[in-house]
Amino acid sequence: MFEPRELSGAVERVREERAPEALVFDCARDFETLPPAQAEDLGLFVDSLEPTGYPAEWLPPDAPTLLARYASDDFTIGMPGDGSVVWTRQTDPPVLLVKPRVQGSPTSFVDFLLAEALVEVDLGVPEHFLGFFEDGYRDLDAAVPLDPNATYQVAAALYDGWTGLATREVFTDWHEDNPALADAWQDAGTRLEGRVAGLPGAVARGETDVADATELACAAIKHAIELPAPFAALDTDAYREHGPAYAVRWAEKTFDALAESEG
Repeated sequence: MFEPRELSGAVERVREERAPEALVFDCARDFETLPPAQAEDLGLFVDSLEPTGYPAEWLPPDAPTLLARYASDDFTIGMPGDGSVVWTRQTDPPVLLVKPRVQGSPTSFVDFLLAEALVEVDLGVPEHFLGFFEDGYRDLDAAVPLDPNATYQVAAALYDGWTGLATREVFTDWHEDNPALADAWQDAGTRLEGRVAGLPGAVARGETDVADATELACAAIKHAIELPAPFAALDTDAYREHGPAYAVRWAEKTFDALAESEG
């Protein structure tokens, strides 16, 4: 299931600087959440396993089944929306897992995803949005008038945006220290610019729902792309500082405004 991955020189430099103890593996098959039996196979490569659980009280009663299972004490890695490279600190040393879906992607983009994961490991950000929102996830659920899966999507996006505020400070230094990764970071952002600029109109015309729009806008934060309202309010020092409470308040204001415009 796991095969050690050889890293490019650019990614290896980030690993040595940011997370020299981290191990990187290719996975034999794709996954959203790695089942405990497979996750425990990592014990063959690491010194110890320490599953992370979250209090059931942090979840709303209608939380998706997969989220409730993830919050339990079972040793699971990864969740929907985590992307092609997943990392965990539930192992010692930490581990990055590369899914087969990266096959066919430009090598430079895959290198960026790996480097981004190494930076996140180094920054010590939570492994999942539950560790970010904590019991505030119930407040977010109350503020978002969508079904449980869409609320999950919004929560994951908001956490991604908050993390992006921190990681992009590192990415900007790559122009001098690691130009190949800087080019990949900038290129990925350029590909998002047009789609992000048109989000308000797409939502207004019903071409994009709010959860998808939030996901795209928050993904753009790490690339330092200018965001349109109401997403621009997330690209702020206030969000970086106040985190989950700010995210909940943003959701309340955003969905209230949408309800008024539709009414």
